Amino acid sequence: MSKTDERPEPSENLNSQEDDAVIGRALSWSLGLLLGISIVICGGWWFFSRPENESQRITPLLPPESPVLPTISVPKVMFREIGKEAGLEFVHHNGAEGEKLLPETMGGGVAFFDYDSDGDQDLLFVNGIGWTEQSPATSSVLYANDGSGSFTDATEESGLDVPFYGMGAAVADYDRDGLPDIYFTVVGVNRLFRNLGNGRFQETTRPAGVGGAETDWSTCAAWFDYDNDGYLDLFVGNYVRWNRELDLQLGATLTGIGRAYGQPMNFQGAHPYLFRNRGDGTFEDVSERAGMQVANLATGVPEAKALGAAPVDLNRDGWMDLILANDTVRNFVYSNAWDRTYREIGVKTGIAYDAYGKARGAMGIDTARYREDGALAVGIANFANEMTALYVEQNRQMIFTDEAIPAGVGPASRLLLKFGLFFFDYDLDGWQDLLTVNGHLEEEISRIQKSQRYRQPAQLFWNSGPDQGCRFVVAGAEDSGADLFAPIVGRGSAFADIDGDGDLDVVMTQIGGPPRLFRNEQRLGHRWVRIRLQGVQQNREGIGAWLRLLAGGRQYWRQVMPFRGYLSQSELPVTFGLGKIAEVERLEIIWPGGRRQIIEDLPLERTIEIREQ
Repeated sequence: MSKTDERPEPSENLNSQEDDAVIGRALSWSLGLLLGISIVICGGWWFFSRPENESQRITPLLPPESPVLPTISVPKVMFREIGKEAGLEFVHHNGAEGEKLLPETMGGGVAFFDYDSDGDQDLLFVNGIGWTEQSPATSSVLYANDGSGSFTDATEESGLDVPFYGMGAAVADYDRDGLPDIYFTVVGVNRLFRNLGNGRFQETTRPAGVGGAETDWSTCAAWFDYDNDGYLDLFVGNYVRWNRELDLQLGATLTGIGRAYGQPMNFQGAHPYLFRNRGDGTFEDVSERAGMQVANLATGVPEAKALGAAPVDLNRDGWMDLILANDTVRNFVYSNAWDRTYREIGVKTGIAYDAYGKARGAMGIDTARYREDGALAVGIANFANEMTALYVEQNRQMIFTDEAIPAGVGPASRLLLKFGLFFFDYDLDGWQDLLTVNGHLEEEISRIQKSQRYRQPAQLFWNSGPDQGCRFVVAGAEDSGADLFAPIVGRGSAFADIDGDGDLDVVMTQIGGPPRLFRNEQRLGHRWVRIRLQGVQQNREGIGAWLRLLAGGRQYWRQVMPFRGYLSQSELPVTFGLGKIAEVERLEIIWPGGRRQIIEDLPLERTIEIREQ
């Protein structure tokens, strides 16, 4: 037998040790049992012999008290609809003839800009066309402002009476000649029109090299200087890979209705473009090299389905980043790496998804520092039954949390289908408010969803200011007039001071109908100052610069960024409302690239032009 198989023989000594151990364990259990019985007897004697009033010492369990929120009164600021009165005769044409093709649901954008350099804000409406040769040859329409908020059609003499299926517009001085040029996004080849002066434009798409492909469906666009060379580069977002034949082949239907508009998840995504401005009137497509082309990891196909773009310096390093609002897929955040490339970090920042890790149907987008602490906020208009998103920066670390619910925006916005969205200070109290423009896709949606309507009212959220936590409060017809909230099939929206009185007026576009132009008739006696920048080393219009104004012991922030919302553009000058404050302490300008300029002794109630020093 091997050593491993040997076993010791039992001995008398071992048996004795085991018996002692058993006796010891039994004694321990007996003592423990006696001790437990003694405790029970003593406890029972104490319970039944205690004084009766001893029970009164028990603290009752009460439910937590809900915090009492202060009652906040929204100021009375009326908006009056003046479209026909102001001379606007434009009617949007979406080309619908019964086939229900997806682009017909998306609408056209609108742009406020000073095309003739006379100091007031003119209007450009983007239009569609029909799908057949027999369809009317409609074009976008340009209106000249006479300075009082009355408009005259200047389309024909401007050279913009060119038919194409337009989506949005982005206007900026790309060639640094002091005149704003126009880029149209299109279902098909995009169009660039250079401003020649004297109210005339000339198409320069082909020589500039920014048309894209015939098969593209472009939506949002924005001009900004991504490489800090002083020239504005061009970002163009594409929606989905679409054509008429594919749309008809998919044959989307709704029960009880029949043929319906298709959903974006039925179409492949499309990569966006980034065109680098060479400084000689031409552009280089750097989309792939710059890291703009994000593919789905599982399928390898383009992931983006872009409808809104927001250029902004997220981490305050002097270089322009970009947030892309995508429909039914995650949002993108492009972080500038300083070497003419970007890294997509949407998931890391918290902006990619909602709080439950789900993608939403994102449409329009805007950014603002709407609180006194200067935290950056990103507002995104989402689909029906999805709340408007309000991502707010946490500790300046490029980490964002959706604060739509605590900020007062979330539940009130959930039901509506939101498209246009922007921040603006409509009551001139210094704090930026929020407006969304809404409307559904299906004309007969109420037949299958009782909670939905095709035409929907806009929503206006008033910022209550830092003394009330900068919470947003819904403004109703009793606060701002019934005109603003009349249901429409809303899409694009923009703001500008059209009549030179300092407050901000609003325009909205709708599918297959006339625009709605609203004159702001606030009578609160609030002071204001408007700033227009002139870049020297940086781009001529100062696009991307941040302005920080100190007044009355508070600080207010604005970004020079006209590309806001959905397919649209608001005015280039920035407006600071001051409430009852009578004097500005100073204005700090943070130019693209990070250089700072201080201005003191600003006069109020006027527009000030500041040249880069």
